[in-house]
Amino acid sequence: MSIEKRSFGTVDGAETELYILKNEKGFQVNITNFGGSLVNIITKDKNGNPVDVSLGYDNAMGYKNGRANFGALIGRYANRINKGHFTLEGKEYSLYINNGENHLHGGKVGYNKVLWQVVGSGDGAEPYLLLKFTDKAMRENYPGTLTVNVKYTVTADDALVIEYFANTDETTYVNLTNHCYFNLNGAGNGDILDHYLQINADSFTPTNAGLIPTGEIAPVEGTAMDFRTPKKIGRDIESGEQPLVLAGGYDHNYVMGAAGTMKHAATAYSEESGITMEVYTDKPGVQLYVGNFLKGNEIGKGGIAYGKRTGFCLETQFYPDSPNQPQFPSCKLTPNQTYHFTTVYKFGLR
Repeated sequence: MSIEKRSFGTVDGAETELYILKNEKGFQVNITNFGGSLVNIITKDKNGNPVDVSLGYDNAMGYKNGRANFGALIGRYANRINKGHFTLEGKEYSLYINNGENHLHGGKVGYNKVLWQVVGSGDGAEPYLLLKFTDKAMRENYPGTLTVNVKYTVTADDALVIEYFANTDETTYVNLTNHCYFNLNGAGNGDILDHYLQINADSFTPTNAGLIPTGEIAPVEGTAMDFRTPKKIGRDIESGEQPLVLAGGYDHNYVMGAAGTMKHAATAYSEESGITMEVYTDKPGVQLYVGNFLKGNEIGKGGIAYGKRTGFCLETQFYPDSPNQPQFPSCKLTPNQTYHFTTVYKFGLR
């Protein structure tokens, strides 16, 4: 039931900090104000040993120089926007192109590469940290000044709750998420292909080779995309089905239903550690990504190189390319609205 602060190194002449949130059972989450990044998530395995289940770096410079977005807050728009282009209220906007011919995760300097302001914290039974970033109008060419607050809370029952808040002074598009990579056997302890995963979604959004949705909402039934019944992540990943070939593995948005309605989105489980993780969200989608692009050149905590598929992500989100897909749930935010969504990662044992 505590929160403490430590130095996490200097980035561009600015001091960064690491905030350690812990409940009375020892469940612990460490967060840096650089990128709002989750550095450690420490829970107990079936033998009572503490296990750090999140991939990351040892200091803030790792997060500045890293390219994998480990544990980072992502914005102004998580995931991809086709050719970095959208039209809003009759005006065309062109964003930074940083992923083939597309815009990804907010552009050249996304929310993962900025220093967030700590505006609140609490060290009671459920310690929390409240971060703030003011994203000025036309930074990365997005309209409107967006004021973003993100609250991390460690609960008494071993859950990490992430609440996203945003307000704008002009109509804009907003899609915030956290890009944590999980390995329930411990960060750096092999790949995640033997993890069991269940995703409570009947459909997903197929993509083209650039990982931009085609606009179709496709059923998962009868395909390798079906996780409605728990299965190992690696069971079908090399099946040769087109969505997996195009993406190089799982890197797909699953359809969760209406925005604003909390639902049990997914459950992951490792037989080796006995650790389970349940995901709840009121976002309309969840992106499953299994580290297909990790190549061993990201040197993580303890000097360990993170290789291909050594972590998986369940990024709660609006669908990729929503600004250009009117049939998708809209992430448009107007000045008279507040963007407010919640995601819960709850840990346990089996």
